[in-house]
Amino acid sequence: MHVHRLLPSLQSAYQAQHSTETLVLKVLSDILTAADRSELLMLTLLDLSAALDTVDHLILLHRLMTSYEVNGVVHSWISFCLTNHTQYVCCPGSRSTLLPVFCGVPQGSVVGPILFLLYTADLVQLVESFELYPHLYADDTQIYGLC
Repeated sequence: MHVHRLLPSLQSAYQAQHSTETLVLKVLSDILTAADRSELLMLTLLDLSAALDTVDHLILLHRLMTSYEVNGVVHSWISFCLTNHTQYVCCPGSRSTLLPVFCGVPQGSVVGPILFLLYTADLVQLVESFELYPHLYADDTQIYGLC
């Protein structure tokens, strides 16, 4: 994945030489640099609740084709892994109606978090378009601005 630069450069997870330490060192370095320049820095920490469950299957499959040129057999395999799942709620003595699942990536797998990162990869560009500085770790995002 790193050879083809599919993941954002500011994503400190799921790739070699990128860890929580990488994240902390980058953000701390930026904070200290701002302090040295007598700039005010505001840091916002975003932690999506159940983030892997929020991935819309149709949007992800479309992004894989358009942004990453994932087509053919690979696209069909990913589509098969994501779709045709159902869920229900079970309580003592009763069970809800079986409903299709339209969101979420496989958890406890290697591919689930990677699909999430590809799904949210444009977040870095979006944040930077507002002249803010992002840094991501898995499903957590740090956004800071200077003034």
